[in-house]
Amino acid sequence: MANTKNVNCFDRDTILRDLINIIAETSYDWENGFSGTVGKETRLIADLALTSIQIVQLVIAIEKHFQRQGLPFQKLFMSDTRDVGDLRVLDLAEFLYTHLNAP
Repeated sequence: MANTKNVNCFDRDTILRDLINIIAETSYDWENGFSGTVGKETRLIADLALTSIQIVQLVIAIEKHFQRQGLPFQKLFMSDTRDVGDLRVLDLAEFLYTHLNAP
């Protein structure tokens, strides 16, 4: 489980580090042609070429790791105001920071 200051407080650095590890572990068997190292600027769709099923697998892995279900990922992945292809690991980490620390 992520390091926490208390039950409902996850810091940004821990979330980002854990998220990069989750993506690296989850994507190990995916053949997406990405040969770089996953970092905070890595784009989930444009760089990693995640398919919808891989996004679902990633969401499940994230919820399991942080022991939180029902996070509103649809707000992130189905945005009318943002090109989802440009969604970065850092954007996902910020989303998690906001929602994991919500009361």
